Amino acid sequence: MAHPGTTRFLRAATAMGMLVSVLMSMLALSATGAAAQEAALGTTPPTPVGSGSSPGASGFEVPIEYKTLPNGLRVVLSRDTTAPIVTVAVYYHIGFRVEPRDRTGFAHLFEHLMFQGSQNLGKLQFIKLVQSNGGILNGSTRFDFTNYFEIVPSNTLEMFLWAEADRMRGLAITQDNLTNQQGVVKSEVRVNVLNTPYGGFPWLDMPQYANTNWYNAHNFYGDLRDIDAATLTDAQAFHRTYYSPGNAVLVVTGDIDRTTTWKWVEKYFAPIPGVALPKRPDLTEPRQEKPIRASKDDTLATRPALAFSYHMPPRNTPEYYAMGLIDQILLQGHDSWLYQALVQRGGYAGDVTGGINLLGNMFDYEGPMLWTASLYHDTSHSPDEILKAADATIDSLRNTPIDAATLARAQVKERAALYGIIGGRLGFGRADLLASFALFDNDPARINTLEQSFRAVTPALIQRTAREYLRPGNQTALTIVPKGKTANATTGQ
Repeated sequence: MAHPGTTRFLRAATAMGMLVSVLMSMLALSATGAAAQEAALGTTPPTPVGSGSSPGASGFEVPIEYKTLPNGLRVVLSRDTTAPIVTVAVYYHIGFRVEPRDRTGFAHLFEHLMFQGSQNLGKLQFIKLVQSNGGILNGSTRFDFTNYFEIVPSNTLEMFLWAEADRMRGLAITQDNLTNQQGVVKSEVRVNVLNTPYGGFPWLDMPQYANTNWYNAHNFYGDLRDIDAATLTDAQAFHRTYYSPGNAVLVVTGDIDRTTTWKWVEKYFAPIPGVALPKRPDLTEPRQEKPIRASKDDTLATRPALAFSYHMPPRNTPEYYAMGLIDQILLQGHDSWLYQALVQRGGYAGDVTGGINLLGNMFDYEGPMLWTASLYHDTSHSPDEILKAADATIDSLRNTPIDAATLARAQVKERAALYGIIGGRLGFGRADLLASFALFDNDPARINTLEQSFRAVTPALIQRTAREYLRPGNQTALTIVPKGKTANATTGQ
């Protein structure tokens, strides 16, 4: 789930049969050891269909069937009989940073509108349908997509394929629904950002300071005036364009019969007409040459806070996978170098957190991304003092090749994190990766090559990546100044 401010989480009072299924799945996926994890995911699946990635490249292999319907809808099926449940997920290739320039917050507004009724289901009836069948559902707005999913008993699969197709084909976009949800979204912005200590720090704040391209650097949550300015015509055109089959991926995972599922998919989704999609905006960022220092006044904060970010390598490059391991070395867990330097030895803060893509994971995004670390600290330590200690820790990775033991430890941690994603949230983690790789790469089977890509990283590649992407000129540092302090933002040194 994305940041709480960008999602709607709706949980049902679970029926007894569903509860048993959920517990079975949780027990299977939390079993210790790689062998148990692989057994839960299925180690002898059929060969992936319709993808260029070769099978057998990782310790496990997620079964995949993949094809594109004539209307452009990409569909991924992945069978897993661990428990009698299914995940139905629809990902639309429209997120925070691809929304229209004069309609900031529109992608998030539409996430809310998708629950307001459709041709055959009245207002909030989609939610009630999931609840009455003992399932859970969610929707979220991320950098590069908006997604909707439900996890339900497998015997209800046809019903929810019909329901997702129903709101893709004919969402009820009325003035009453639009006005109502404009008010809901504005209230959410006030509660989660404007009237909350550290609201939007650092996930919402940092991109606005570190990026220069408007699409990557605007206020993703939206300006309240822009949200108010959205018209019914805007909303109808937005749905017609961005919520069309050719801009979407449907993923169905879990206890499915593949032949029957394909028939249902074609029955309910194939008749939806496709539309011509607009040219996607240029999301590229120029190489950052000078460090950026910014400060933000927060009248509700009680302690200072510090975040620092670096622009990531492009996705799917060797350096991208090296940064995944660098993240494990520097930031993830109490054995990480920054935790040891800033918390254990320095005593600057009680914790230091962050990672690649604060609204998801290092796999489920498309455009430019930041690697970010953040902490909250006492006034007895200045941001400059803490940043100096962090820089020294990072410089040690840039200046000295890591040893084999450090690399092996990072690879084990990354493998555990990957398995945690794939097996997490009752199967949703698997669906999330499959949808992302289909949406961004037209290759959901890339999920089966990730381990191999991390295993190919060497100490030399780690150092080379750190030297380029963790250099001082690529750093943006943001400080949060509590009430009563003066905040000034400057660029450069």
